Amino acid sequence: MSSSPHRASTTQQLAELSLTEGGDGGEHDEGKPLSTDYLQGREGLLEEILKWNEHEQLDFMDKIVHRLSHYQLGKVDTFIRPMLQRDFITNLPAHLVELILYNVNSDSLKSCEEVSTNWRCALARGQHWKKLIEKNVRSDSLWLGLSEKRHWNKFLNISREMSVHRICEKFGYDPSTKREKLEQLILMHVFYSKLYPKIIRDIHNIDTNWKRGNFKLTRINCQSENSKGVYCLQYDDDKIVSGLRDNTIKIWNRKDYTCSRTLSGHTGSVLCLQYDNRVIISGSSDATVRVWDVETGECIKTLIHHCEAVLHLRFANGIMVTCSKDRSIAVWDMVSPRDITIRRVLVGHRAAVNVVDFDDRYIVSASGDRTIKVWSMDTLEFVRTLAGHRRGIACLQYRGRLVVSGSSDNTIRLWDIHSGVCLRVLEGHEELVRCIRFDEKRIVSGAYDGKMKVWDLQAALDPRALSSEICLCSLHQHTGRVFRLQFDDFQIVSSSHDDTILVWDFLDAQAIGPQDAVPRATLPELPNQAAVARAEMLFEMAARRQIERRDREVVEEQAAQMPRGRRHHNRVGDQHMIIAVAGAGPAGLRAAAGDNDGSSSEEDIDPNGPGPAPPVAHNQNHNRRRQPRPDLPQRLIQEMAAFNNFRRHVGAGDADEEMPDGPQ
Repeated sequence: MSSSPHRASTTQQLAELSLTEGGDGGEHDEGKPLSTDYLQGREGLLEEILKWNEHEQLDFMDKIVHRLSHYQLGKVDTFIRPMLQRDFITNLPAHLVELILYNVNSDSLKSCEEVSTNWRCALARGQHWKKLIEKNVRSDSLWLGLSEKRHWNKFLNISREMSVHRICEKFGYDPSTKREKLEQLILMHVFYSKLYPKIIRDIHNIDTNWKRGNFKLTRINCQSENSKGVYCLQYDDDKIVSGLRDNTIKIWNRKDYTCSRTLSGHTGSVLCLQYDNRVIISGSSDATVRVWDVETGECIKTLIHHCEAVLHLRFANGIMVTCSKDRSIAVWDMVSPRDITIRRVLVGHRAAVNVVDFDDRYIVSASGDRTIKVWSMDTLEFVRTLAGHRRGIACLQYRGRLVVSGSSDNTIRLWDIHSGVCLRVLEGHEELVRCIRFDEKRIVSGAYDGKMKVWDLQAALDPRALSSEICLCSLHQHTGRVFRLQFDDFQIVSSSHDDTILVWDFLDAQAIGPQDAVPRATLPELPNQAAVARAEMLFEMAARRQIERRDREVVEEQAAQMPRGRRHHNRVGDQHMIIAVAGAGPAGLRAAAGDNDGSSSEEDIDPNGPGPAPPVAHNQNHNRRRQPRPDLPQRLIQEMAAFNNFRRHVGAGDADEEMPDGPQ
């Protein structure tokens, strides 16, 4: 492919640097007239050279080239380069041209259009812009979803005649005037070549909106009668199915967001649900699992097995897994919606099992006992335990090798299911992380602090990435605890204790430039946030050092007052006691006090983890002498006070609301 005539080649630029080998002051004879002796002898010399064979001519040229200056070599290159170029699009057979152009990217196609009329005709004959769009739609879920959202999928994977008809229909042309094949090809080429950059612009805007937290918000007020709260949901392009605290399942129309149907039958809160094109299956605090016909809304089967609330369920490929507050996991065979039988019960958790997920290899469960357990799907036998959370685990998702979990210790952990290694700990939520989902690009989490956070998954899996680079944005529109969320490339749908369902649209959100960005009232956007976080860390470290110093003084006083024979024994015991308490930190002290957050409701996830906290890793450097730290600057003290004041006013919830139990 030839370069633009307006862009000098590298060799030409080097030649124009006038790097000569022994010239007069760097000047060249390019503008001087040719001498008479040269003109008289030139023709005779050429005739003599042409009499030589090919090998002799090459040898002569080699001798000449090695005697030329740098400037002369650059000039020779400008003579030879165009002679070596070939228009392969014009010279190659049509089927090879089509094969070559089919495998080039969009930038190369755009460059091909600028070469010549012959190249543009080759692109039009092969309809390569149309084929590139169709290839991307087949291989990328974002392109597929965007084709459906923007309705340009109707122009793909159809014949030339149908494409021309639909293009003419879109722009108001008369199809009868486009009967010539060349006219049809040109029309299609222009349409698809202009459609491609529009798609790229949409994709760029979506990515920018996710990173900056720009969205168009739709709020559904569920208007529960007896009690407030939407515990679970699932959606598609036509409907949103939600499970409520008032014992009902409500189905919402996506066109106008009105309630199209209410399913009644449970005698307790609907805590979990899932549906496909045939059935809706729901679990409730009434300890039953109900199967509903998705078309008629009729309850066609009730499964009674668990003796306490059914906290979560999943089904796929003829298998269903349920988990309960009774600490058990049930695996069911689903022959048909009416023929569902229990295969096996898995027991191993020491507290309520709050969530399960599975594929064809493993069942993964998480519990208030602070552990994640992995079970073989083939044998239904226990495989391994993933331990690391300091309090009960409320949510998880499992896909491929990755498990992502959220806990009452306010953190999110990423695990490798094969090795059981914790890959990353994400911190940022101020209360229990209640729901979490991830795809190939991002993680979205919701918590009892009323906020949802969007995290960069690839950055989270990169050990070199800084913690500040992982959280993309924080979303805060719910006025109560976030119970459940689901998302795709274009939107998040979330539910809350505030009795609302929110649809966060990142496709049709108005793009906000850097100069027009609207600050959001969330913690990551506050001024001096880095200084506030640093101040909080320094305060905590200073407080720990003060407590340890005071405890050592008390032990030394007691040891000084004891008889010499008992002094050594008790000093060792007291020192061990002090190290254990200090190493446990606030979470360990809460665990020793019973891991109770004061919740009173018996529904939802359960805090009662009877076992002790996982052991704190031994610090190999605990005997090193600690260096004194400087006192905190007055500015950091003031910022810390402002931060605490903000959190009291913004993060406080209703004191009298009855909330579901949280795993501890």
